[in-house]
Amino acid sequence: MRLPAAAIFLAMTAAAIAADRFPAVGGDIEITPILHSSVQVEHGGKVVHVDPWSVGDLSRAKPADLILITDDPAHHLDVKAIQKLRKPGAPVVITANARKQIPDGVVLANGESATLAGIRVESIAAYDLVPGAPDHPKGEASGYLITLGQRRIYFAGVTQCVPEMRALKNVDVAFMPLNIPPARMQPAEAAACVKALKPKAVYVYHYDQERTARLTNPNAPPQPLPNGLTVAQSLEAFRDALKGESIDVRLPDWYAAVATR
Repeated sequence: MRLPAAAIFLAMTAAAIAADRFPAVGGDIEITPILHSSVQVEHGGKVVHVDPWSVGDLSRAKPADLILITDDPAHHLDVKAIQKLRKPGAPVVITANARKQIPDGVVLANGESATLAGIRVESIAAYDLVPGAPDHPKGEASGYLITLGQRRIYFAGVTQCVPEMRALKNVDVAFMPLNIPPARMQPAEAAACVKALKPKAVYVYHYDQERTARLTNPNAPPQPLPNGLTVAQSLEAFRDALKGESIDVRLPDWYAAVATR
């Protein structure tokens, strides 16, 4: 029986913020969604945080051996969260526009790679193909491809389906943005990008811009999706577009757990 979108959304909320495990050399990789684009990844005693945000519930987050920052808005680059989670001397990979906030950050330009905290990190271009606010020009933001236990995990960041992304090979787990305004990375485009990548599993993240804005500004204006879709319906449409593909689609509610004030 096909569930209505509202029921699907409620089911996702009930299962929110649970860690997933993926087999890898040297033990399982453990992935814990936190909030919006904030995620914790663990393997072999190492902890990686991507875009840690103190609005999220970090009460159970573990100290980071490596932190990856995809862009400079506050929900990506949160100095307070970095200070809370960063182990002494742990590298923080940043974009060039974050230098003033993280002076000792490691800048990896798009296309560059490095081994940091024993983890291979590749910086992948993340940018708009269709112009419009909020702008994500080429060269300012980054996605990251990391290798843990011989598994390749890709965090796309805030981007459309750019050629640099489509060129990636042998991706095991991908994190793909959805509903980036205005009308960028809608379900069909995001699903087509996933089909090109062919990961074993995909998470949709960074998909509710209105909810994100209201976490810090209760009076933030509505940000309706094109074609009158709700966020829950857009997630359902993304999943439907990948039916028949041998890709495990993961849809946790990335907005279920926020920090208590």
